[in-house]
Amino acid sequence: MKVLVAGAGWAGLSAAIELTKSGHQVTLIEASRHLGGRARALDVKLPDGSTATLDNGQHILIGAYSETLRLMREVGINPQEVLLRIPLTLRFPDGQALGALSGATLQLPDWKNPLIKGLDVAWGVMRARGWSWADKLSLLRTAAAWRLKNFECEPHTTVASLCKRITQPVMQMLIEPLCVSALNTPADRASGQVFLRIMRDSLFAATNEDMGSSNLLLPKTDLGSLFPQAAAAWLAQRGCEVRLGERLTHITSTLDSLSNTEHSAHITCRRSDDLSTNLVENYDAIVLATPPVEAARIAKASGHTAWADTTDALHHEAIATVYAYAPDAKLPCPMMALKSSPAGGNEPAQFVFDRGALTGQTGLLAFVVSASQGDAATIESQAIAQGQKQLGLPNLQALQTIMDKRATFACTPALQRPSSKIAANIIVCGDYVEGPYPSTLEGAIRSRNSATAVLQASK
Repeated sequence: MKVLVAGAGWAGLSAAIELTKSGHQVTLIEASRHLGGRARALDVKLPDGSTATLDNGQHILIGAYSETLRLMREVGINPQEVLLRIPLTLRFPDGQALGALSGATLQLPDWKNPLIKGLDVAWGVMRARGWSWADKLSLLRTAAAWRLKNFECEPHTTVASLCKRITQPVMQMLIEPLCVSALNTPADRASGQVFLRIMRDSLFAATNEDMGSSNLLLPKTDLGSLFPQAAAAWLAQRGCEVRLGERLTHITSTLDSLSNTEHSAHITCRRSDDLSTNLVENYDAIVLATPPVEAARIAKASGHTAWADTTDALHHEAIATVYAYAPDAKLPCPMMALKSSPAGGNEPAQFVFDRGALTGQTGLLAFVVSASQGDAATIESQAIAQGQKQLGLPNLQALQTIMDKRATFACTPALQRPSSKIAANIIVCGDYVEGPYPSTLEGAIRSRNSATAVLQASK
């Protein structure tokens, strides 16, 4: 089949790879001049006038991202070379929560293959500093109950209600940071079922042999080098045409029914740098791997209003990354948790990353504000003040703040997510379509499975 993939983010690149492997003739277009979508490289000016390659938002991967790791290997990237693997650790700058020895709320042991999956979690919890025995037992008992129920709960359950028997110190120092980083939605609004799926796959599933399912995987290179550039090179070597600066504007399909097996889609592309130029092409199938707002616009313009309405009904959460610099900025570990205020407070960042320890960019820090509220300037000034206070860096200064107000969908209970199938020859890829994962890189890459399966079935 002749297939067009619109959107060269991680979802679109992974879909193009799978379709090419299946023998289809694939063309990949991207409206911008950059590969990678929201997870891509970005150049930032430093105080001395030099340029540093950072990211369009700091990202974390975990060992349970099996499809992401597999696809990286497929395009020639060795995850062990580009990702720093560390056991799940939450450490606060002043160590107040845990005492002076380690400053870590929780650090799981680096066991590759524990005899019983979850034993490493229990061991880490029992050895956590700063929690009372009542705190530790509340977490272990609740986790045991989740496991007995096969990590399932009622669809309308929130993370907060799911964890109602967990003590407040554990909620503040563990559950809430994990929830907002994984689901980008505060615990009182986040889906308990999706949270349980993440807990099952990361902490209680079969261990990923080389990375460890619960381990944090922190990029040691920019996100463009992590996957998108290698993926585009892999595609080009196999005859896939990759065209940047072209936007899909309209689809006219002969298909009115999902059961129709004929293939014919008349599409219009527009070159982004020349609004007067339209390219009229025909494909057997289209894969929309654009952001949800753009996908809904294309679907609505093509007459598929029901799918577009479901997609437009999604609420979105913002993520801000504040890049900052201080000559003496050096954290005790590559990633640290910060004491953060509730949503809308004056200490918005939940985590800080030492780019010097990860990428060799000495003095550079990245503050991450998940489920952020307010404008970029306010968040930037608050995060800098938070860093100056909590990290003891009075000379910390802001470099650049990246704010994506539609970074993820709000992962709320019983959420109706759009189908990956608009019509028999119009398929959708993206972290927001139906699936068990929240808006993550792994969710984006896994979404290509349903898209390629639909096209294979109708071939």
